[in-house]
Parts: sequence; structure tokens; C-alpha cells
Amino acid sequence: MSLTDAVLSGAAPDELARAPLPDSFTAAHLRVEDENIFAGTESADKDVRRSLHVGQVPTPELAPDEVLVAVMASSVNYNTVWSAKFEPLSTFRFLRSYARHGGWAARHDQPFHVLGSDGSGVVVRVGTGVRHWRIGDHVLINAARVDDQEPANQADGMLGEHQLAWGYETNYGGLAHYAVARASQLIPKPPHLTWEEAATVPACAGTAYRMLVSDRGARMKQGDVVLIWGASGGLGAYAAQLVRNGGGIAVGVVSSEEKAEAARKLGCDAVVNRREIGIEDAGGDPELTLKAGKRLGRLVRDAVGADPDIVFEHVGQSTFGISVFVVKRGGTVVTCGSSTGYHHTFDNRYLWMRLKRVVGSHVANLQEQVECARLFTLGGIVPALSSLFPLAEVGEATRLVQLNRHIGKVGVLCLAPAPGLGVTAPDLRARIGEDALNPLRQFATGPATAVG
Repeated sequence: MSLTDAVLSGAAPDELARAPLPDSFTAAHLRVEDENIFAGTESADKDVRRSLHVGQVPTPELAPDEVLVAVMASSVNYNTVWSAKFEPLSTFRFLRSYARHGGWAARHDQPFHVLGSDGSGVVVRVGTGVRHWRIGDHVLINAARVDDQEPANQADGMLGEHQLAWGYETNYGGLAHYAVARASQLIPKPPHLTWEEAATVPACAGTAYRMLVSDRGARMKQGDVVLIWGASGGLGAYAAQLVRNGGGIAVGVVSSEEKAEAARKLGCDAVVNRREIGIEDAGGDPELTLKAGKRLGRLVRDAVGADPDIVFEHVGQSTFGISVFVVKRGGTVVTCGSSTGYHHTFDNRYLWMRLKRVVGSHVANLQEQVECARLFTLGGIVPALSSLFPLAEVGEATRLVQLNRHIGKVGVLCLAPAPGLGVTAPDLRARIGEDALNPLRQFATGPATAVG
């Protein structure tokens, strides 16, 4: 029996261990010869379907602290879009840089780059130094690949100098039939979730948890007003739920009435349409940015009676100046990304004279990921999955995210032959409720596999 057949048949751990490893496996990947495929092309015209390939790549050897995971499902994050556009840098530069560390890192410098920073699946091999995980375990994979021998990581796993984004700055990511991860990336899979639901959790839910709940983020408390940019997207969908679950007041900003409906289903107490703010008109002009911020401030106060205590920021260049202005005196802007550009401008008077804080946040450490996953098991937070694509159509899935035509998380079935598999706690699932677990299924977009 092949290893893949053993996994799909639910074979026992000893059978999985006996099944031979494949020499190669199917993966969504970039090719180094395509690095200049978009030369001279405007960023908006770089169609990721041209650079994303699905095909065979060789199976690598495991380092002592690594595991091989049979990936049942994954999901698309914005770093997959960046990777496939080869911007702001080609990710092959990341792989070459990592390989210069020598040793096991050298394996990552290949003429292909297997993408994907999310994954749920079954552990099928463990390195000789792995202690806490066994073949057959059902896991999620944290996107943060850290070096546990760096001193800073003993304080916080995200502080190490050599922390890397798995499947973006490393090879052998989650958009594949098999993935390589460090044992320190593994999270127990919530047993009531399907493979595809679970695969939407680590990168976005974990990131939102660190940004809002962790003492390393904004330290949200009950009653806080939290302004959430992109409240119907992957990050925003989890931010809205965490605010609601933590006793806060969520105000979402979205770009359409359909996305407003989704944001309300996720727990937003109020929703603002971007068009009401005039973001596009600001264009980086300081005065217009302040005017847009004043409009947004009025809309928030009219809706919930107070200025935001926290602004949940990941849009970047087009919104950051507004975020700094609109957050209340002494409030916090917490940021984890810049999907519209990295070069932010803001009026510093409103930061220093009103004693505001800007907090940078990146993914989540392992403890934060485990704490976040537990909230799913408790039923307080549910998956943000809407659309679901087979691995063969990963280009279409990524294009959907590139064009911002998605709602919630876009999932990808990898080894799982159909949706709905992987549940090992059906009683818990029944208690939470099928409809409650899939609040965004009605918003599926594109030529996707039906969810549920």
C-alpha cells in the first residue's frame, strides 16, 4: 500500500510507518526560470495564474527536528499572492539566503518553491529528535518557523532573528500533498473541524489572536471599540469574532454590501463602507487623509458612541494614516501587514501629542496558536472558510484573493478527496452546530468545490 493510500484509508500509525515514502509528490510551486516572467508589467496586471504550477517535486529528507505531514487541506494567504507575483522580491532570494546557513537549510535552495503557509493533516514521519509528536497525529501547522536555540525565542518565539514565514521564506509549504515542518510548528487539530475548516485557522486566526488578545499585541479588554479594516477577509473575519468573543465592540470596514452582510454575520456591531470614507480620494495627500479620518471618526461615533480604542490594521499604505488619526487618544494601532504597500505616511502630531501607540505584530508564537485553537474547540470562534478549490485549481484560488473578490478564507483541498472529512469529535460538532461552524458558506465565489 502506498503512503497516500494508507493516509486516505485511515490506516493505523504502524501501517503509516511501514508504507514507503514517495520519491515525489504533487505541489503548487513556482519555478526559478519564471522569476522575470512579469518584467515590465504593472503590479495590478501580474496574473498569478501564469506563474503558479501544480506538478511533481522531489521528496526531501527530514532534519532531526522536523516532521513530514500528509496535507489534507490548506488555504490561500496574501503571501501566496506576493510569491506568485515575485514582489516585492522573488522568494527564490529568500530560499538562497536561507540555504547559506548551511546544513539542513541548504535543501531549501531548489529550482522550485513549494508555497503555502497554512495546512492541516496527518503526521506520517518524524525526525529522530522529535519528542512530542507521533505518526498518525492530526495537526495544524503554524506559519512561524523559529529556531528554538536562539535565546530570544525563550522569551517569545517571534523575536528570534532567524524566524521565517513557512511556505514563503522557506520551501516545502502547505499547498501540496506533503509538507515539511519543524515539530515546533505543530498545533493539535481541533477534532470537531473538517480538514478544510481547520486549514483556515493557523495563519489568520493565530495572527489576529496575537494582535488583539495577546499581551504582546493591543491587549483588548471588554468594552473596547475595535475598528477592523477588511472585516470580511481572512484576517478580519477572525478579528471580528475575537472582538465579539472577548466582550468588545467590533466596527468593520468593507468594500461592498455583500461583504457588509458577511461582517455582520461574523459579529460586527457596525459596518462602514469604504466609499463613505473617501480613501481613494486621499491618494496620500495629508489634508485629504485627515478629512477621510474625520469622516470615518464621525461614522464610528454615530454607530457605537465612541472613538476606536484599537485599530486592526493590515491594509497598509492606503489606510495607515487614517488609522493613526482615527484611533482615540491613548489608543493602539496594531499592524501585521501592508497589502496595499509598505511605505506609510501619517501626521505624527496625532501620534505623539495624543499618546497613541503603534504595535507591530507578526503571525503568533506556538503558545498563542494553541490558545487560539482551543477557542475553536470551545465553540467561541468558528472557521472563516467560504470558497474551496481543489489543488489543481490553486491558480484560480489565488487569483480570487489577488483581486480581493473573496470573502473570508479561500480553502484548498490537497490530499483530502472531498469536503467534510477529518472530524473525530462528531458530538462536539453537533453541539456547536453545522450552520454555526460555517457562517460564510453562502458567500462562496468562483469555480469552487461546494462547502458542507
